[in-house]
Amino acid sequence: MTASSPWLPDALWSGAFFDGQWSAAAQRQPVIEPATGHSLGEIGLADAAQVARSAAAAAQAQQVWAAAPYERRAEVLRKAARLAEENIDTLVDWLVRESGSTRLKAGFEAKVTIKALHEAAALPSRSVGEILPSEPGRLNLARRRPLGVVGVISPFNFPLYLAMRAVAPAIALGNAVVLKPDPRTAVCGGAVIARLFEQAGLPQGVLQMLPGDGAAGAALTSDPHVAMIQFTGSTAAGRKVGEAAGKHLKKVSLELGGKNALIILDDADLDLAVANTAWGVYLHQGQICMATGRVLVQRSIHQAFLQKLVAKAKSLKVGDPAREDVALGPLINAAQRDHAARVVDDAVKAGATLETGGTHQDLFFAPTVLGNVRVDNPAFNEEIFAPVAVVVPFDDDDEAVRLANDSEYGLSMAIVSRNVGRALKLGERLRTGLLHINDQTVNDDVINPFGGVGASGNGTSIGGPSNVEEFTQWQWMTVKGEAPAYPI
Repeated sequence: MTASSPWLPDALWSGAFFDGQWSAAAQRQPVIEPATGHSLGEIGLADAAQVARSAAAAAQAQQVWAAAPYERRAEVLRKAARLAEENIDTLVDWLVRESGSTRLKAGFEAKVTIKALHEAAALPSRSVGEILPSEPGRLNLARRRPLGVVGVISPFNFPLYLAMRAVAPAIALGNAVVLKPDPRTAVCGGAVIARLFEQAGLPQGVLQMLPGDGAAGAALTSDPHVAMIQFTGSTAAGRKVGEAAGKHLKKVSLELGGKNALIILDDADLDLAVANTAWGVYLHQGQICMATGRVLVQRSIHQAFLQKLVAKAKSLKVGDPAREDVALGPLINAAQRDHAARVVDDAVKAGATLETGGTHQDLFFAPTVLGNVRVDNPAFNEEIFAPVAVVVPFDDDDEAVRLANDSEYGLSMAIVSRNVGRALKLGERLRTGLLHINDQTVNDDVINPFGGVGASGNGTSIGGPSNVEEFTQWQWMTVKGEAPAYPI
């Protein structure tokens, strides 16, 4: 595997995608492979002035794009999907090299991204409004209209999909987009997307791709040409984005962190429960907002479950996913590794037992299991974003509900039980945006609404039936044969 390909040439990395062209950026930073620390190239970083120029150009281009025939918009999305299918190996390679994904995770992410493009291609032909009751002689309509320019700020962990799930439907519904990918994954989360739409024939200016730091994001949230911000990332950063965007009266969609609970009831099949737990905790090294952050296990099976989970964790191979078949790759950077190490250390000091793991070499963090975790333990409350299983025993269903809801977050929860009725009854009491019975916490089918409550988001959803609502706004319109003669 090489860092470049004819489809995504090296020349694209050094700048931003501005007004339909790849233009040089004054500031650059290396594209780092987390597994080795090697540089794969350079990417240009946008400053506030370039964000302003891009937003203004996007606003101008959006008017023409929104007026284009719906079939034209659909064809661009369909072609982008075909191009992604034809170049899926390149997409997977970049996800592996730049984001530290295993090939299994990267392959899934590429496929779900293609599905998002196909689903978005169906949006232009959707009904765009309703006919409302009215007095005789008047046509009374409510119709959905594009917002204008949508700013998308996307994260590093699922960089391709979590950007595309906002970019594709926003464009399909007649908006222009300014995309600011995380600078740590600016190729697979930004340059790849710009290249797809460029080759699919998207008109110049409709998509602007500008890698940048926090200053670029701040410029996007305050720009007068931007009508909406769709942000996916940490809760701490999301609070700042929400505050800044709200100050400028922008619509905001915040998809933030989670400390998601997986509840294992005493009638569960232990082997299936462990398999679900390992997937939810260790997939992509735990760097997923939906990752299983707390494993709540009924006390009667707790010890047997813990033994099996420790054995599973010890069996998982850790290494460079670009060069060997592994279950876990590297964490994204040293800051994330050090955060995980600190939480594990603090958890043990607070009384948790380190059953296995807790060590790291470079950015490779060993699959870890913490046992005997209480509600006052840092590992119970903090989002770790690393391969750390936090196992908590409980006595009955009421206590399971209390423990699961004992968090500021409310993104995803799951229950494993042979008794579906019992699980459903318990699930009705959980405060969460996503709920899975007999599955783990990491799920997304593209066609579903996706959103959390509390510190996991502002109650909005993205995906599936939510996209039309998120990326358009209502307009009320009435039509009469002639203007009435009002008495004043």
